[in-house]
Parts: sequence; C-alpha cells; structure tokens
Amino acid sequence: MAFDRERMFRLRVAVFLSACLFLRASAEAAPSVVIDVASGQILEQEQATASWYPASLTKLMTVYVALQAVRENRLTLETPIMMSPRACGMTPSKMGFRAGSEVTLGNALIMLMVKSANDIAVAIAEGVSGSVEAFADEMNKASGTLGMRESFWVNPNGLPDSRQVTSARDLAILGRALYVQFPEHAGLFNVGAMQLGRQIIPTHNGMLGRYPGADGMKTGFTCSAGFNLVASATRGGRRLIAVVLGAPSASARTAKAASILDRAFTSGSPQGSLEALPSFGIAAAPDMHEGVCRHRAKAAAKFLAEVEDVAIPIGSASTGIPLLDAVGGGGARAHVSAKQVAALPRPQFEPVKVFVGRTPGYQGPVARPRAPGEPVGAGPEIAAYANEKEEAGATPISHAASDAKSLRRHGKHHKHQPAEASGSRRHAHKAKTSGADSKTKKKQAKQSSGKGGNAKQLAVHNGGKPASQKASTKQQGQQ
Repeated sequence: MAFDRERMFRLRVAVFLSACLFLRASAEAAPSVVIDVASGQILEQEQATASWYPASLTKLMTVYVALQAVRENRLTLETPIMMSPRACGMTPSKMGFRAGSEVTLGNALIMLMVKSANDIAVAIAEGVSGSVEAFADEMNKASGTLGMRESFWVNPNGLPDSRQVTSARDLAILGRALYVQFPEHAGLFNVGAMQLGRQIIPTHNGMLGRYPGADGMKTGFTCSAGFNLVASATRGGRRLIAVVLGAPSASARTAKAASILDRAFTSGSPQGSLEALPSFGIAAAPDMHEGVCRHRAKAAAKFLAEVEDVAIPIGSASTGIPLLDAVGGGGARAHVSAKQVAALPRPQFEPVKVFVGRTPGYQGPVARPRAPGEPVGAGPEIAAYANEKEEAGATPISHAASDAKSLRRHGKHHKHQPAEASGSRRHAHKAKTSGADSKTKKKQAKQSSGKGGNAKQLAVHNGGKPASQKASTKQQGQQ
C-alpha cells in the first residue's frame, strides 16, 4: 500500500513537472501548424495543442456560428443587425456606429473580417442568438461538434478574458471547416479593403497581396496573446492553412507564416490528422505581455532568428502577383526572403463597398438583443436606443484597446513604439491643459450628436462615414 502511494505521488509530480515544462515551452516557442485543406493532414506543426489566447482570431468562430445560423434559416445576410448600447460600448478596434443604427449581417461580416471591429462582433452575437452569453454557448457547442478540444469561448470578439483559450490545432480545424462547409463564402476571408462612404479601410492581413497565392483568413493581437494569424494560400489548386500564434510583431508573424507555408508547398508531406494529435484539453494560456509589449525588439530578434528564411518566388511569371518592379526584378522571375515578405509593398485592392442601414426595399425582421429562445425580430424597438447618451453609444476611435496600451507606455522603448504613440501622448497632454474648456466642448459635442439618429443619416454623416471613422486609421497596427 505504501509503495502504491509513493508511486502515485511520483506520478503526480511527474505530470505536474511535465505540464510546467509544456507551458514554459509554449510561452517560449510560438505554436504553429500547417495543414492541407482537402485532406486535413498536418504538414508541419510545433506545440499545436498548446493552450493560447485567440485574440481577434475569435472572430473566425463568430463567422462560423453566424453562417451556420443563416444556413438554418434563422436569419439571412440581408437581415439588419441592430447596434445595442452594449455593442457600442466595446473598446477599439471598432466601427463606432451609434446605438440604434443598423447594419445588414452581410456588411457586418465584412466589417468583422477587414476592420476586426469589436462592436460589430457583439452586434452579430446579439442579433444571431439574442445575447453575448447565448452566442458563446453556440460557439462552444460548435467547437465541440468540430472536435476543437482545447477551445473555450466567452465572447465573440476576443477581447481579453483569461477563460477564453484555444490552440493552433483547433484554429486549423476551424479554418478548414469554414472553407469546406461554407465554400460559397470563401471570399469573405480574402477582402483586401472595404469602403464605407469615402473611407477605405485596408485589411490587417499582411499576407494578402504579398505572399504568392495568399487568399484569406484572419489576424489577431493582444499583449497577452501576441500577434496571431490564420492564413490560407492556394497554389496549383492546392490550398493550405497555416496558423501562427504568439509572434512578437506583425511582421514576425507574416515571416513565420510565409516560411512554413512555403516549406509545406515545396517539401511538405502528411504527418497525420489534426484529430490524432494528443490533447491536454482546455488549460490556462501563457501570458506573452512581457515579450510582446515590454521587450518586443529583443523578442522579435529571437523569434526571427528561429524562422527559416526560405527564398520565395514572386512575380507574374510564377504566381500572378505583379511585385517584380517593387523588388527590382524587372520582367523576369525573382525571389524574396520570407523575412522580407512583410516589407513588400501591397497592391492596391479594389475595395468592397459596405453601407450602414437596411438594403433598399427590405421588409423583414430586425435582429436585436432579446430573451433566450425568442426568434429574430423580437426584442426592444430601435427607437428605445435612439436617444441614448453618447457614452452608451460610439465615440471617436482615438485610443487603443486596454490590453494594448502598454505598447505605448514604456519610455525606455520609445524607438520601438508605433507612430501613433506620440500622437496619443500629445492628445493626452492637450486634454490635461485644456481646463474647463473641455467640459464645454463635450457638452457641445453631445448636443450636435443628438441630431439625425436614423441609419440612413449615419451612412452619409461627415461625407459618407460616421464621425468615429475619422481616427480609425490609428487602429490598423493593432491587429
């Protein structure tokens, strides 16, 4: 009996130490995986089942649940989604529409993929399921059905929550399911830019237009998660999906994805199915804040040193991407380093036009927040939110999400900060010195914003774009 107890104790210690080593390795080595979409076979993987914070990659699951609801005829892509005060209260990145405005589900999904708008994600969740909580239940149900063993969801946008975790393996399963189950919507993940009124908003995905054959998926970033990416690319009719988690910068995640995709295209061989990988289940994720938002330069140098710098052929002769002039290749074939992909100039995409409000002639229900089990169209009328205070609605996008603020706060690393950091500090200093004038300006702003609250007016406000869109370009570096 004593022997059995001692053996059990040693076994538990060994399991605990193995788990600690696993989490440490996960924190130091960014998880990644490359799969063949047609077969589901793994071509390359590293720590693919390690628990990780998804950040805005969460929105791929949001799209999956929304498209599933459309397939079940619960609503359509033409169904207007109402912006509630809860949705409008989300931190950036966001579209910034006021409470009570409407966006069709189809337009909302494009905004979700291109702008990575956190307010739109909540509006979709409430429109589809009635509430964020009910939508999270649907996300977890879908996860289980797909065989995503390391994922748990509590919100539709990926804003920081220690309970919301996933893995590279699970995200590869999700990405493949979106292409296989909803092939008619594949273009949703390949939108290079969208246009709202006069404003053109580019994608955060640095692979599109740069890596040969890149054709979609999503990016994500928080200090805790690092820079995440699910990227797909197609060559010769063969589509692969790469997942990279925890990179220390946007350019580093692009380099890693380009490297592992190119290696898989040229020499990858099947290594087994995603389902066959051993799983640790849902577990705590490592916090990448120190390396990503405090000592990014050092972390990036170490990360890139471990990326295989393959030579990638580019140019119209081989891939149909006319980048040869940009890299001095003239009219012949040329190659570029995987680490140089992110620095290549991106072609000008033809923007997909989106709008605020209903499709002309639409007479169906409006998807709003509602009680559990109630159908689309139930819930409070839009008029109930028309006179909400500005704090409950949208405000100009002039600051980073709370989890990203530390990226700008460390004086010792100013030379590594994004360009918008100094502008934010100037803005803060100006606010401090403005004194009592700020209260007067705020009051005037509220009075002016209360005029003309319907959806059509929002579409043409300020020259075809909401006021909150004016500063949105500052947010492009956050995903």
